[in-house]
Amino acid sequence: MDRLKKILEIGSNVAIIVVAIALVGFIAARYFSPSTAPSAAKADGIKPGAVIPTGDLVWDKSDKNLVMVLSTACKYCNESAPFYQKLSARKNGTGVRLFAVLPQPKEEVSKYLSEKNVTVDEIVQLNPGQIDVRGTPTLLLVDRLGVVLEAWNGKLPPEKENEVMGRVFGETRANW
Repeated sequence: MDRLKKILEIGSNVAIIVVAIALVGFIAARYFSPSTAPSAAKADGIKPGAVIPTGDLVWDKSDKNLVMVLSTACKYCNESAPFYQKLSARKNGTGVRLFAVLPQPKEEVSKYLSEKNVTVDEIVQLNPGQIDVRGTPTLLLVDRLGVVLEAWNGKLPPEKENEVMGRVFGETRANW
């Protein structure tokens, strides 16, 4: 009987060690593999050429619509607010329409944008996943048919901000 007990004890200890090693291997592969890093997942979202369903978004008022997909709780959205201020100030008289798409209620979004001194043409309450956006902040340049012309993800470095201004308004940093 003692011998059987010892065999069972050794067997269970070996099984626990094997399961622990497999779990550590799974966690390491999941969180440290470059193919599953969060930035790679974001890149798999919406791409140029995709069509955004209209729903609450009306595209046909302008050939260029800039959609800012944000969240009031997003750290990088808050850090990008000065750039969004520049976008909203620059859009006047250009024919470019600026949309703010956030999952929060419109009243909360309106207050948030006002505090950040960002003005938009339209606020839409929508879960970003509904338009295949995987993370915030995301900027989408959309034509009058709802076709995505360009997409930018995350907090943009100055050279990418310049690229957005050039693509949206046809200007370089020297003009803004």
